[in-house]
Amino acid sequence: MNNTLVPSKLRLAAATVLVAATCACADVPEQPPPAANPAAGSAVSAPSEQSSPPPDPAAVRANELGQVPVLMYHRLVDQPTSVYDRTPAAFRAELERLAAENYVPVTATEYASGRIDIPAGAHPVVLTFDDGDPTQFALDGAGQPVPGTAIAILREVADRHPGFRPVASLYVNAAPFGTSDGSGVLPWLRDHGFEIGNHTQYHTNLASVSDLEVQQAIARGQREIHQAVPNYTVTSLALPFGAVPGTSALAMRGAADGMSYDYACVLLVGSNPAPSPFAADFDPLSTPRIRSQDASGDEARYGSAVWLDQLAAAPQHRYTSDGVADRISYPAAGGVAPAPRFAARAVAY
Repeated sequence: MNNTLVPSKLRLAAATVLVAATCACADVPEQPPPAANPAAGSAVSAPSEQSSPPPDPAAVRANELGQVPVLMYHRLVDQPTSVYDRTPAAFRAELERLAAENYVPVTATEYASGRIDIPAGAHPVVLTFDDGDPTQFALDGAGQPVPGTAIAILREVADRHPGFRPVASLYVNAAPFGTSDGSGVLPWLRDHGFEIGNHTQYHTNLASVSDLEVQQAIARGQREIHQAVPNYTVTSLALPFGAVPGTSALAMRGAADGMSYDYACVLLVGSNPAPSPFAADFDPLSTPRIRSQDASGDEARYGSAVWLDQLAAAPQHRYTSDGVADRISYPAAGGVAPAPRFAARAVAY
């Protein structure tokens, strides 16, 4: 169930949804707060709880209308066979780079719903994993992540970098992470603050089926998750193959077989950073992602190494937190406007 696309199809999928999608905003049900992980750097303290005065947005060069990298991963293997594979060493190096450049992981739903509560001067990054591959996550006999899997590496990096939250969004199909039904692995992810997202039951190309079949594929994928983690609220979908349904809005809201779904965001395959959730051009129905990739190779100019270089070279364009959860600070000369519904919270400097 690998999302392998030829580069032209990748660009076509992203371009199609950006033209066709209509903006939609979801009232996102609250998830339980991420479980604290003392050994891996638990969620940062809310700035509003601090006794010191709020940071000056100009002093930290806050730009909460800036771009957010949403990174996309598939398999971790020693010998990659496609541009969607990464070696464990390359994955670890990318996380170390993110930590060194003051990025803080947030989940896809936290990003899309604007719950980006990170320290002043920090930048959000969303780590997403498609297909539920065992190289991403597995549990050993002691109930701990298997060494060398993506989640184990993420937690190890967070151990070394307090404040680098060990959270990610994992998009699963049937039989996730090499299990029969996910009953052991998915509860662990939920209990440790990870987001479990829908990737349809059988990795369905949603552009190739009817409206009814689109809803059935999504609803059945959500049912698979509920069977492993009853009462869990699934709040985001990653499109298999980046393929957009003919009726694009059905990727976000619909129902079939007695199961309804209503998501905060729908993720593309994509090839560029995502807009701020507070920006006027944010569309939760078409959230672009960046494929994790080295600076060289096929289509490398759309990959994570190149984009992270560009954001580092032009920091005024990336999302930088002001450290105040209920304030949206941005430079007046930045050229990006807040969405009207956020006008009361938006502060230009």
